[in-house]
Amino acid sequence: MSQSLVDDSAEAALGLTRPVATRPDPDPGRRVEVRRLLRFVVRRPGLLLSVAVLVLVVLASFQPTLFTSQDPLKGVPSQNFRGPSGSHWFGTDELGRDVFSRVVHGAQLSLKATLIAVLVAFVVGGLLGVVAGFVGRWVDDVLMRFVDVLLSIPALFLSLALVTALGYGTVKVAVAVGIASVASFARVARAEVLRVRQAVFVEASRASGARWYSVLGRHVLPNAAGPVVVLATLDFGSSILAVSALSFLGYGAPPPAPEWGTLISDGRNYLANAWWLTALPGLAIAATVLATNRIARALDGEWSRQR
Repeated sequence: MSQSLVDDSAEAALGLTRPVATRPDPDPGRRVEVRRLLRFVVRRPGLLLSVAVLVLVVLASFQPTLFTSQDPLKGVPSQNFRGPSGSHWFGTDELGRDVFSRVVHGAQLSLKATLIAVLVAFVVGGLLGVVAGFVGRWVDDVLMRFVDVLLSIPALFLSLALVTALGYGTVKVAVAVGIASVASFARVARAEVLRVRQAVFVEASRASGARWYSVLGRHVLPNAAGPVVVLATLDFGSSILAVSALSFLGYGAPPPAPEWGTLISDGRNYLANAWWLTALPGLAIAATVLATNRIARALDGEWSRQR
């Protein structure tokens, strides 16, 4: 028996134990933040339902076969105008096509256009606002007068004018909707850059000799991005409505593409005997918009107050 074993036996007999070395938690703050986020979501049933709805819509846009195996373009004329049932959850249309499968597959087209619209507005509007707020002087005056002109035109009218000039199609509708939303992003980004630019740590960074691009990239942009991201979440819902409205008017993808706005437009002629052709796709749009707005409201005010 070695000397170390004898010493360990003696310490155990006397009731003495050596402290066990514990490995420190590599990132305790992150675990606390995750728990706080989970508690925040679970305590708000409406927010939890909104997150679930948005997750289902995103899954439907990427993997529609998870929800339905029916072809959205293939119809059975003998089964036209069937009401909602177990075999056809949203009923069938005038050609016997399953409306639920058309709504599910239409999520891909509608969300694709919405994401493009929000991305265009976020990038172009954010860039205009950052340049105007960070550079200032005559550059700020010129860019903000351009933004004021955009704000003076109703967004839907501006989208109609742009899509008429660009042409029909899902991508062109998305670009038109995105350009119509540039002004709001530019105003918010400019206001946040002006606020952060006057902060003490930015002045200290400049006084220490940091270059302008270093100040912009390391201090201004990270601290000014939060409200712009929240605005992007809010604009997601309004962009869905704008894209659906233009599709309803016939500017979206040509038939038989199952865009959400096109589905409502096709079903309005049969409201008297087939209400589900417009009501159920409209409910899908409303649920998606309300879910995104609820999440944006939670990010904007409730989560910041919770923290």
